[in-house]
Amino acid sequence: MGVLSGYRVLDCSIAMAGPFAAQRLGDLGADVIKVEPTTGEWQRHVAAGGARGNKVNVSFLSLNRNKRSLAVDLKSPEGKEVLLELVKTADVFLQNYRPGVAKRLGVDYETLSAINPRLVYVSMSGYGEDGPYVNRPGQDLILQGMSGAMLSAGRAGEPPTPAGQYLVDAITAYTAFEGALAALLHRERTGEGQLVQVNMLDAITTIQMQELSVFTVAGKPQERSAEPHAHVYIRAPYGAFATKDSYIIVAFPRLKTFGELIGEPSFLEMDDETDTWTRRDEIFAKTRERLKAKTSAEWLELFRANDIWAGPVYGYEDLVKDPQVKHNGTFVSYEHPTEGAVTTPGFPIRFSKTPSKVERGAPLTGEHTREILRESGMSDEQIDRLIASKAVSEAQA
Repeated sequence: MGVLSGYRVLDCSIAMAGPFAAQRLGDLGADVIKVEPTTGEWQRHVAAGGARGNKVNVSFLSLNRNKRSLAVDLKSPEGKEVLLELVKTADVFLQNYRPGVAKRLGVDYETLSAINPRLVYVSMSGYGEDGPYVNRPGQDLILQGMSGAMLSAGRAGEPPTPAGQYLVDAITAYTAFEGALAALLHRERTGEGQLVQVNMLDAITTIQMQELSVFTVAGKPQERSAEPHAHVYIRAPYGAFATKDSYIIVAFPRLKTFGELIGEPSFLEMDDETDTWTRRDEIFAKTRERLKAKTSAEWLELFRANDIWAGPVYGYEDLVKDPQVKHNGTFVSYEHPTEGAVTTPGFPIRFSKTPSKVERGAPLTGEHTREILRESGMSDEQIDRLIASKAVSEAQA
């Protein structure tokens, strides 16, 4: 049994951040009920990277394992009543509607906490629940640009450098996950639920704790250099460098030792605490030229033997075959009724007594509607009437 076994989560979120946060709770054993429209959540119908599944798209598969699907029309009185009945036995309610939508649907915190005062209600938004940007779209790349992070790497004069993943969505998901767990702990101590608010702008800003403090406390601006340095606030050499056959990462080595190893005599006379900042472009350029002389494997063997921080630059095809990744069990696999074998990253936290596991894959739309409504006390006749009225739907065999 998982550490959250016995807890029930109503996941009314869409896209990435909300479903990812709810999946984390499901990975820990919570009974996560994905409350989605009778036609299925939006993410089911949008391909990620051009990848479409047989009936369930890859994006949805990756973000919705360990959940059951209840397909319900919340705009219908009967459908909303179904949800309000489930709220009575829920521990967490999670939504990322645009601000104001939850209230219009009658599933805002004030309404649901009156039904269940012990409810932990997690509300996720782009910029906050109010304020001048409340109605702006909370999209990952837009928030990356606004966060300042894109100007902490790359060359001066070149375009900003976006992250190669949905960074803001992922960080927001983890922030919501953390908030839900903390609020559940508070409830265990006091018996009271509460409203937990998380927004993407604050999430991506606060993970830049060190970088922004260098600016706000020390007054040091972001100064991108002429070379593609990997971080404006870390000394040279720091970045990805081409070798004879591929690329490697080198991270701020001791210049004297590093210079001896790569055959760059000028580094032997430089100071680690001053020259690595004032002569950053020079150091980067000289490192780049020297590292072309050997293969990645040759350099990495030499650097590891001399305690120089360095590593390979992987593509996904390399990552999935890495022996440490395999040893860790980083990826999990399961069989899906329409998609066959599905392999995705798993849950990254290990518990000695309550390990996480994949109990079920991503559900079909309404796959568990009848099962969930039976658990709430409805008869098959009542459920049949709801299905006939289209207030709810169930998966077709």
